[in-house]
Amino acid sequence: MIDANQVWDVPEAIDYVKSLEPIKPWFIEEPTAPDDILGHAAVRKALKPYGIGVATGEHAHNRMVFKQLLQAEAIDVCQIDSCRLAGVSEVLSVLLMAAKFGVPVCPHAGGVGLCEYVIHLSLIDYIAVSGSMERNVLEFVDHLHEHFVTPCSINENGRYNVPNIATEGYSIEMKKSSIARFEWPHGTYWVNEHAAAKAKARATAH
Repeated sequence: MIDANQVWDVPEAIDYVKSLEPIKPWFIEEPTAPDDILGHAAVRKALKPYGIGVATGEHAHNRMVFKQLLQAEAIDVCQIDSCRLAGVSEVLSVLLMAAKFGVPVCPHAGGVGLCEYVIHLSLIDYIAVSGSMERNVLEFVDHLHEHFVTPCSINENGRYNVPNIATEGYSIEMKKSSIARFEWPHGTYWVNEHAAAKAKARATAH
């Protein structure tokens, strides 16, 4: 899997990714502007003979963008973002549309708290919508989970562990101690530790 993070125009994306055929990437993520529906469709059509798919969605802000991406046959992988879409109800509509079009959903989970959110969304997709784990993968970042009341985790097989705390629910509640330490600008980290580090750096510079 490779990610362009929206930097190319359509011809540039096609030319660059075609040259990567020997390494056989599954998909190119965000090859161009995320709201360029027809641009993604053109990239997908051009790359299809090379066996390379197109993925996008982490910057799609509502279900209508996903509807158009799917109708235009612009994506091979649907990447919902649980904090950009308008809550669980909007995510559910995208899951249902993706299932109708036979497109796997691989949620974006690179940011703080997103891993805790998307595990629930992928479980809903697996249990109630797609019924498949075939290429329905999840991103995972291995940092900052210790600041959440109910952190997610992965097992030795590289899969998320299913939450088993009955009171957890769909939540990214942070620990009060973490908020007290890191809340800007009055958290103890900023008032004490960060301020002390800056003062030490200034003293060293002089």
